Amino acid sequence: MKKHLNMTIATVLLLQVGTAGLALAEDAKPLAGQHLSVLLPPWGTLPKEMTDGFTAKTGIILDTQTLGWDDIHTKIVTSTVANTAPGDATEVDWSWVGQFGASKWYQPLDGLVTADAVADAPTAKIFTYDGKLLAVPYNNDFRVLIYNKTQLEKAGIKTPPKTPDELLKAAKAIKEAKIATYPIGLPLSATEGTSTTWYLLTKAFGGDLFDKDFKPMFVDPQSGGYKALSFEIQALKDGLIDPAMTGLKDVEVQELFKSGKISFDVAGWAGNLAVYADASKSQVANDVAAALMPSTTGSTRTIGLPEAIGIPAASANSKAAAAFINWMLEPETEIGSFNALGNLPPRLSVLKQLNAKGGLKDGDVLLAQAAAVEPLFAQGTPGWYPEFSAAVASAINQAAKGQLTVDQAVQQVAEAAKTASQE
Repeated sequence: MKKHLNMTIATVLLLQVGTAGLALAEDAKPLAGQHLSVLLPPWGTLPKEMTDGFTAKTGIILDTQTLGWDDIHTKIVTSTVANTAPGDATEVDWSWVGQFGASKWYQPLDGLVTADAVADAPTAKIFTYDGKLLAVPYNNDFRVLIYNKTQLEKAGIKTPPKTPDELLKAAKAIKEAKIATYPIGLPLSATEGTSTTWYLLTKAFGGDLFDKDFKPMFVDPQSGGYKALSFEIQALKDGLIDPAMTGLKDVEVQELFKSGKISFDVAGWAGNLAVYADASKSQVANDVAAALMPSTTGSTRTIGLPEAIGIPAASANSKAAAAFINWMLEPETEIGSFNALGNLPPRLSVLKQLNAKGGLKDGDVLLAQAAAVEPLFAQGTPGWYPEFSAAVASAINQAAKGQLTVDQAVQQVAEAAKTASQE
């Protein structure tokens, strides 16, 4: 009887321990079973084997939707105006911060995300509006000159161009040698990638877009912005840029570089260097190299255009969304994103870790270029930026098609900036 009683007590204890263990497991995944909708562009959408790890860790079931950058912005605007959430966690581009912050479309993340991880990502400051963090970067995006070193060598060019003039001369030499028909790759369609390329070239020519009062600084023919657009249009007229670029987005230009059809990705995404060097994704894996952005001043300049993830105010699953954002900030996730998609880690400690282990293609160039990154707007991205950028892309596209002169194009953009800022 005593033996039977002891066995009964032991059984009860085992059951209690098992139940406690089950409760502990459930407590470790308090959000298990929730469905989380995530809306990101192709370069932000992680492979399923990675997101399955997030689900295994948290029990949260991901519903991922992938759209183009412009399409995401359109969906966010139309959904929010209709008082619905475009997703529980979505893309938030650096350029949308002013608009989203002023409209209070996104929930502040202060207190929801890991503070130490955010502090380790300097570009997170770009996503702060009125002192509140609206999104957390998932890539460390800045621009660098990416080129096909083999094509340059075949044309007798031993070093990458250091100035815009040297870039034109190198492109002409490559074209004359019939190595590439259209050596320079940059978008000229009415899309955001066209605008950001012009912004970058404005820096390359020693200029800035606006003064401290947001007065346009690109109308004068001697300004960096005017010279930058003149550079693009002249290269197009000289046959160094494919006329088809008037209908191509930046991601399509990148595909041309991968295939070896162009020699220079002028506004190269720094993270794309890893993609270009991947033989499973690129035909120029053994030929690609990076160089500091050319400049007329002797000092390289570039712009930081990071992308981030935020939580719409209308999201019904903000806790699950915050869990996903925190997971995206983990070093293992950032390294996995870099390996899979070429997204440079936004956390400096992770970026340095990759370079120290030889994991960054031309890592010293990337770190040197990263040190020269400037915000596009020193005052912070204005709420009217989307309207301004759309006007820039439209004007450049019209100029590339011969419908506007350079002078007419910059005047049109200046007028659009004035109108947008007053609305």
